[in-house]
Amino acid sequence: MAEAPVLVEIRAGYRVLTLNRPARLNALTEAVQGALMTALAEAEADAATRALLLTGAGRGFCAGQDLAESANTGQALDAGAALDRRYNPLVRKMRAAPFPIVAAVNGVAAGAGANLALACDIVLAARSASFVQSFARIGLVPDCGGTWFLPRLVGAARARALALLAEPIPAEKAEAWGLIWKVIDDAMLLSEAELLCAQFAKAPTVALGLIKRALDAAETNDLSTQLDLERDLQREAASTPDFSEGVLAFLEKRAAAFTGRRAATGRVGAPEPLGRDR
Repeated sequence: MAEAPVLVEIRAGYRVLTLNRPARLNALTEAVQGALMTALAEAEADAATRALLLTGAGRGFCAGQDLAESANTGQALDAGAALDRRYNPLVRKMRAAPFPIVAAVNGVAAGAGANLALACDIVLAARSASFVQSFARIGLVPDCGGTWFLPRLVGAARARALALLAEPIPAEKAEAWGLIWKVIDDAMLLSEAELLCAQFAKAPTVALGLIKRALDAAETNDLSTQLDLERDLQREAASTPDFSEGVLAFLEKRAAAFTGRRAATGRVGAPEPLGRDR
């Protein structure tokens, strides 16, 4: 029996998704995309899952689309239809996930693989890892959100050079440019990512999901629209049991025991405002 294209491991409060085609540097296929969509849907349906960790098996994170898959069909490739059907829904689902997604990039992240990493909320990379927008090498345009993520993360000049030159950049430069969050020594990468997910598994999950929504919306909103959105999202966050627990824990000078739940019915009574210390 063939191994699953994506391995799913359930931990206390989070799940680890491992791209599992190490012989092909975890290059993406229709089976991998389908398995990722299923894994994301199952994680969202599980109230006990409050974070995801995405990594790759073997010596690479993801080499991008497996070009051999499309070549072997013997049919003309409609790349736009493939994006519409497979990868655009995946990126949208990752960005809309109601909990943080952490990428642990172990080795090369190329093309669509690089942009799947950038679609995660926090990207940790092994010191030996590298990122490359390899599309121009084969006459294609960056996809899976690459043309959206790059200028917002590293600025217009660097984004253009990365996309047009298709040159790899090492993890340390990616960190220095703001493309990723942090570089970790290779031997410590997975354990650091697991610690981060374990932290998220004890966090106020609803608030974290709302923070994700607010930051994504800020990319296109004007200030007035964003202020209105902050008001609406704050109202939603303040209706959760975690807000009441967070304030009570603050007043009692203890660690908060967040559940990640929304209010069961109605609005949870909010304590008095705490001013600057809130």
